[in-house]
Amino acid sequence: MSDKKHPQGGNLDDQALYYHTYPRAGKLEIQATKPLGNQRDLALAYSPGVAAPCRSIAANPDKAADYTARSNLVGVISNGTAVLGLGAIGPLASKPVMEGKAVLFKKFAGVDVFDIEVDETDVDKFVDAIAVLEPTFGGINLEDIKAPECFQIEDKLRERMNIPVFHDDQHGTAIIVAAAVRNGLELAGKDISTAKIVASGAGAAALACLNLLVSLGAKRENVWISDIEGCVYEGREALMDKWKSVFAQKTDKRTLSEIIEDADVFVGLSAGGVLKPEMVAKMAPKPLLMALANPTPEIMPEEAVAVRPDAMVCTGRSDFPNQVNNVLCFPYIFRGALDCGATTINEEMKLAAVEAIAALAREEPTDVVARAYGGITRTFGPDYLIPSPFDNRLILRIAPAVAKAAMASGVATRPIEDFDAYMDQLNRFVFRSGMVMKPIIQQAKAAPKRVIFADGEDERVLRAVQVVLEEGLAIPTLIGRPDVITSRCERFGLKVRPGTDFEYINPQDDPRYREYVDTLFSLVGRNGVTPDAARTIVRTNSTVIGALAVQRGEADALITGLEGRFDKHLRDISNIIGKGTDVTDFSTLSLLINSKGAFFLADTYVTEDPCADEIVEITQKAASQIRCFGITPRVALLSSSNFGSRTCKSAIKMRSAVERLWQENPDLEVEGEMHADGALKQEVLKRYMPHSRLQGPANTFVFPSLDAANIAMNLMKSMTDALHVGPILLGAAKPAHILTPSVTTRGIVNMTALSVVDAQNRET
Repeated sequence: MSDKKHPQGGNLDDQALYYHTYPRAGKLEIQATKPLGNQRDLALAYSPGVAAPCRSIAANPDKAADYTARSNLVGVISNGTAVLGLGAIGPLASKPVMEGKAVLFKKFAGVDVFDIEVDETDVDKFVDAIAVLEPTFGGINLEDIKAPECFQIEDKLRERMNIPVFHDDQHGTAIIVAAAVRNGLELAGKDISTAKIVASGAGAAALACLNLLVSLGAKRENVWISDIEGCVYEGREALMDKWKSVFAQKTDKRTLSEIIEDADVFVGLSAGGVLKPEMVAKMAPKPLLMALANPTPEIMPEEAVAVRPDAMVCTGRSDFPNQVNNVLCFPYIFRGALDCGATTINEEMKLAAVEAIAALAREEPTDVVARAYGGITRTFGPDYLIPSPFDNRLILRIAPAVAKAAMASGVATRPIEDFDAYMDQLNRFVFRSGMVMKPIIQQAKAAPKRVIFADGEDERVLRAVQVVLEEGLAIPTLIGRPDVITSRCERFGLKVRPGTDFEYINPQDDPRYREYVDTLFSLVGRNGVTPDAARTIVRTNSTVIGALAVQRGEADALITGLEGRFDKHLRDISNIIGKGTDVTDFSTLSLLINSKGAFFLADTYVTEDPCADEIVEITQKAASQIRCFGITPRVALLSSSNFGSRTCKSAIKMRSAVERLWQENPDLEVEGEMHADGALKQEVLKRYMPHSRLQGPANTFVFPSLDAANIAMNLMKSMTDALHVGPILLGAAKPAHILTPSVTTRGIVNMTALSVVDAQNRET
């Protein structure tokens, strides 16, 4: 690459080289987790303060889990002798792959990684180099090491090290293959103890797969292997070793074509095209084909299905169903092992992961999975034997299962005492909103309320409603045509059905239609709306229908806004539900959650140029709402002026507003008018205002205009990859919230919980 121009039209290699080069070389960086902004921080982080944890660890090595990152640090280690499909390209050339592995660990399970590339092919010397690193790591992930050396290295390291050592090429693949076999045989109505299993290839991954299938219940006498020398049989001498010999059969058959007859399962980890259609035709009914050679499988799925329409096919490729991808398990296995302080990853832990993965495939898919497949929803069946790598529930199923298995088998040094708390921790990692939303979710579950969804036919709403029902957050009512809702639920693989699991209002045919028209006309008949217009509106405007249901007491809260303009939805809510008592106008509060924490911004959607009185009201309503999260609001009134540095009109109104807030709300931590950097950083604030009323960094920001608030919100959301919860509509007489077209299913679930809590609070 000679310049920085993005190769939009280039081939994959060009784009990959650009990706790895810009904006900085590589895929990893080291980030500090503690502040280092002053002399005191330095004294705590290094000398002399660091001596305290050092002495503690010297006295009790287990304290390393409390005072260092070791318990969340994995070494990804390779000598580059079997890199992906590239072969023995050496340790330095393998580094991009190892960095990629590190990124996957961090992205999918929050596990930190040091990648270590070792220039050594001698087994004992390699083992010596790694074993002495035990004080550094909580676990070791061996990667891209050729067989049979990989078996020897793993065995020797497991003997010498008291932390998990896991060769992912072997065991990661084996775990996913075993899960697919578990589900494939269930669909075929077969028992693994009697199934005939034929493998093509006898490398590390293939042998690990077969060994794990035996642990799952397969019989060794039913397992057959073919490699480049043909069938593995008793008495064969060429290319044999002690690991392969375990599966040697007493037979005169010598080819894959001969041993494949009547096979129930084919496990291919060999070379493209070795499994011919005529071989597949000889297999048992409903055969399961694991054609995992990359980039070309042992047989292409369309070739297999052409001769055997009853076949179930898995590959290693993302462009076909049933992708066997190690990222399905290795991050989460390490997550569970690290969290309980496991000294190894044993057979019990691997089998627990198998069962967790297999069970997840049988659950209803989420919208995250659907988006990953271009909107196509796959449900458990021949084309969905194993979950998608993008299923965000993998960590929630695998990590606890692995930890429990480690504890039950006696290898956990820090057993997890409270699995409910552990699940909360994992949920917070998955959704990022978990910690902030926890008090809201818990309160909503305590007394669910009736929430009506104006966009009841939208896929995101349907998925959210299933979650809402499963978690017991609310009693939903959907506005939409029941036949459309039913067909879409079926298409998306959802269990819920209108009229059975939730109520619905059909705009085209509802017995309350005339009553709704009369109610609407009574509210807006003197605002230029004729009776004929009222009838049309009630047939066509779902926000109006939902608002009427809330106003008539048939629902406790309204969720709308997935389609259409915010101001139009607000007008309908204003006309029907109206503003609360002592409320001058509506406003909105947006919650952004990123790696730095939770931040509230107001007013992001309603008031274009609020006066000082409106700023005061917006701040007061926002502070009241924030307390519902169990968070103490620390409010900064932001401005281009920093404590009187400017005298523009905008600055004067913010200054006036903060003075009124001090008078009316003396217990509220509020400061201004001020710059945003001072609001976020105490050391900056103290330079300008040593005796500030903010006792810590601000978590709530009030802006002088709608432009400033909305621009800041979208900048923060995009630049920090923040999760947006909201907008939360403040000031309505009854709970109603107008979401935005970009909202996700999880966003709808969060806002549903907020609506329920809002309705609960209005009853007290």
